[in-house]
Amino acid sequence: MAVAVRSLGGALALVAAAGPAFALTDEIQVYTGDAAPPGVFNLTLHSNYTPSGLRQPDFPGGLVDDRSYSGAAEWAYGVTPWFEAGMYMPLYSISSNHGGGLNGWKLRALFVNPDNPTSDFYYGLNFEFSVNAGHWDQERYTGEVRPIIGYHFGPVSLTINPILDNSYRGLAALDFAPATRLDYALSKQWAVAVEEYDDFGELRGFLPGREQSHQLYLVADYTGPVSVEGGIGFGLTPATDHLTLKLILTGDLNGPDGVFNL
Repeated sequence: MAVAVRSLGGALALVAAAGPAFALTDEIQVYTGDAAPPGVFNLTLHSNYTPSGLRQPDFPGGLVDDRSYSGAAEWAYGVTPWFEAGMYMPLYSISSNHGGGLNGWKLRALFVNPDNPTSDFYYGLNFEFSVNAGHWDQERYTGEVRPIIGYHFGPVSLTINPILDNSYRGLAALDFAPATRLDYALSKQWAVAVEEYDDFGELRGFLPGREQSHQLYLVADYTGPVSVEGGIGFGLTPATDHLTLKLILTGDLNGPDGVFNL
């Protein structure tokens, strides 16, 4: 996934995901519906570190967030102007209570509107299916449905991902974990943004306010042959990691502007 704005065609697929927002996660990113052009491979490296976070695991045998690192290599291929296929492998972490380890893998299907690069209104839909290690998630199989809705107001863009996380325990057990991004384009290459990542709990009954996760990020983006997104996140509730750092590097592996010429 690159860091820019394009975006939905339509179709269905299966679901998957990265666990609740208050747990250590492999990916901290608002999807703006950007997709690799047809025939182009790209690689995104996600890196996250929590210098000050929750000190109790979310479940017995789970990872502790505090002073832990997590990341993923995300491979993507532009199949058509409206469909990008992706795979996360490996997913990995170095946690303060578990040491280093692999956390599983996941598949991704992103559908975008090919007219979005020239439209103020942009939209898309992303599906993921995850196979999780036992220390990463209590559920062996999880999923995510991520709608993408956004609008450009000149140099300002607002993007909303009303995400539903799925543990395959019925519709009422779907977890509502939206992500929101408000960014300002300083130039064609540089942008600054404010992002918020929330987890309200399951649809059948949201968690009490103190048990919900709400984290606010200050972000800077650079778009180039290797695009860079860096941010610092601040927890807004007791159930949220106090301080988290993220770094996302994205580059095409082929094509005229590719990092490598495959």
